Amino acid sequence: MMTKKPHPEQKRRYFGFHRNILSTGLTSFLTDTSVKMVYSVMPMFLMSIGASKTSLALIEGIAESTASLIKAFSGFWSDRIGKNKPFMLIGYGLSALIIPLYTLVVSPMQVLYLRFIERFGKGIRTAPRDSLIAGSVINNETGRSFGLQKAMDNSGAIAGPLMAFALLSVLPGNYRLIFLLAGIPAILAIFVIIFGIREAGKSKHELFTRFHLKDFPPRFYFFLGIVFIFTLGNSTDALLLVKANEVGIKVAFIPLVYLVANLVSVFAAIPVGSLSDRIGKEKILMTGFLIYAAVYYGFGMAESTRAIVALFALYGLYSASTDGIQKAFISDMTDSNKQGTGLGIYNALLGITLLPASLIAGYLYDKVNSRVPFYFGAAMALAAALMMLVFVIVQRKKRRH
Repeated sequence: MMTKKPHPEQKRRYFGFHRNILSTGLTSFLTDTSVKMVYSVMPMFLMSIGASKTSLALIEGIAESTASLIKAFSGFWSDRIGKNKPFMLIGYGLSALIIPLYTLVVSPMQVLYLRFIERFGKGIRTAPRDSLIAGSVINNETGRSFGLQKAMDNSGAIAGPLMAFALLSVLPGNYRLIFLLAGIPAILAIFVIIFGIREAGKSKHELFTRFHLKDFPPRFYFFLGIVFIFTLGNSTDALLLVKANEVGIKVAFIPLVYLVANLVSVFAAIPVGSLSDRIGKEKILMTGFLIYAAVYYGFGMAESTRAIVALFALYGLYSASTDGIQKAFISDMTDSNKQGTGLGIYNALLGITLLPASLIAGYLYDKVNSRVPFYFGAAMALAAALMMLVFVIVQRKKRRH
């Protein structure tokens, strides 16, 4: 494996992190504030204009999946030209442009169009951003660095629903005002990219110019198989919010319930990331899959608001134990000049798998009953945990030999 060269200014720390990692974190915080202001009320808004639960899941699945292929291409092209910042500017710029336009929609189909474009922007920016983080890591602390990214993501996911809750409390049902105001933080994020991020330039001989399957180790593809199985049972969070509403949580309080999960994730992400650097990311991921299985089984059984709130808190711990850790794990097993491509393939797989996952969950919710999609998610998470155990055993045997 190619030795990872130190990033320029790597010895300079800002709160223990490279400047680029802090700037990408702030960018994610601002953009996630905007997105989660919209996302926390979108299920209720869609149903208010005539969407069913199946179409709700379909909108999310199509928007994520059809735009997700761009993640692999953007990751490869960022490796090919040795730059990440232009992809971030375009990707985050699309979100800043699209979010206020939700104010104008009058049908679920229009939401699908805008959601697709906004997620297309996420597809452009995600892998290059993650590659920039991986290339700016200090002392091989990938888990801690991606933990900060996750914490900032979820801090925005706390601020966004809080703002949505405050607006809904004063102006019940005024979803369109929320969509309009949500554009402000997304615009501020663009300025952070322009002035806060310094390109991690690469010399010409370091560039990854041609893709071959053999460029990545077998364990990379084994891990992608585990991610696929897990994600197949990991449908849109919108169904969790719908379940909370059906159990008895009022619409105005739905953003606060979602906030609970993100609050736990914020406080846990950096400590869990640091722990993964010390004891191994495989162990943390297995734990995260098992937590998810317990949470989804609980959602299937839950009949009280207290149970729902407790499960959302546990869901935050799952999030801190998987999202950033998986990206850190991918970057650890990938050569430095292929990290954008490797992370792009990973992110594309997540997005593509979300379509069948959302369709399965939405169909089970509408056509069978509200418990079955959660039991299905729990079963897939258990299968992923078992596969992760096999992964660990196989890798240990290889190291011995």
